[in-house]
Amino acid sequence: MRTIASATLVFAALLSAAKTAPLSEAELKNLLAGVRQNRSTQADFQEERVIRLMKKPVVSSGRISFQPPNKFRREVKGNAPSVTVSDGRQLWIYYPTFTSAERYPLGKGSPLDSTVAAINSALNLENIENTFQINAAKMENGYELTLLPRTPSMKRAFQKLDLRINDNLRVERTDMLLPNGDRIVTTYSNQTRAPVPASTFDFKPPPGTEVTTPLGQ
Repeated sequence: MRTIASATLVFAALLSAAKTAPLSEAELKNLLAGVRQNRSTQADFQEERVIRLMKKPVVSSGRISFQPPNKFRREVKGNAPSVTVSDGRQLWIYYPTFTSAERYPLGKGSPLDSTVAAINSALNLENIENTFQINAAKMENGYELTLLPRTPSMKRAFQKLDLRINDNLRVERTDMLLPNGDRIVTTYSNQTRAPVPASTFDFKPPPGTEVTTPLGQ
């Protein structure tokens, strides 16, 4: 019985290996070029934040809009709604339940630059060859990429980023491992390439909103 079980495990491992094939440097270059040409500008998302100190993951969902290279808007729905907006120069996080907003200037060595760069890397894969070590493989229904940050600042944002890309060259799932061991797993659906109005990435706090700048800048 033990021999049969061992043989079954070996067969399963061989079968799994047969379904994956590492990409050559040229194949990876072509894949990234195709993803950038076919990247989404809007998508629905569902996110699971796996926190080591909690038994169950924190689940949220919403809508994200993106304009290359560094503008995005992320709206979280549900019991703890929030709106995160970046125009490339500053980042806003608005909490409508509490009528409060946080403003973070970007650039000039801001501590949030690496975090925003990590978000943009997952959304459009722009310039990742220069900032990450990349391992890529062809799967049965698409591709899997593992990004390992090269720079100390990016390593402070996350340890590893796994991406699943479907046969239509759309990023459909990301799995980010944070420095403290927590994970953020995001799945994308209903992706479109329709143009996004420029006003989407402008944010003005509603009247009566308490605005803070936590970094003191």
